[in-house]
Amino acid sequence: MRVQLALNVENLDESIDFYEKMFDTTVAKRRDGYANFEVENPPLKLVLFEGQGAGGTLNHLGVEVENAAQVSDAEQRISSAGVATTGIDETVCCYAEKTETWVEGPDTRWEWYVKTGDAEVLDNVVLSSAKPGQDSASGCCA
Repeated sequence: MRVQLALNVENLDESIDFYEKMFDTTVAKRRDGYANFEVENPPLKLVLFEGQGAGGTLNHLGVEVENAAQVSDAEQRISSAGVATTGIDETVCCYAEKTETWVEGPDTRWEWYVKTGDAEVLDNVVLSSAKPGQDSASGCCA
């Protein structure tokens, strides 16, 4: 399990150069306007979005887990505490296939997810949802 920090950046090339030096690691995935790092120490999934918002602003936070059962457990715990979630969705988003749930916090959105594969799509596409009628634009990177 690791925390995900998704940032909006002005210049993807400059940001990649900076974070490679800061965390002494190379970019794990890069696409047009998008990059992510799988930082080992400290355990961090750093995601950069170019042109999604003002540079240096938070896009969203997340928790990347190891399996879908952990997503389900988190969704159950959070919703049982009276906090609304999106339910558990199978999605393609941010160049990955994922099982995920989203929570709207008082100041930012949180995503609990497990990556199940790679994809060539940035925008969120809900493949199947635990909540019928789910708006496919309500999650991922927006």
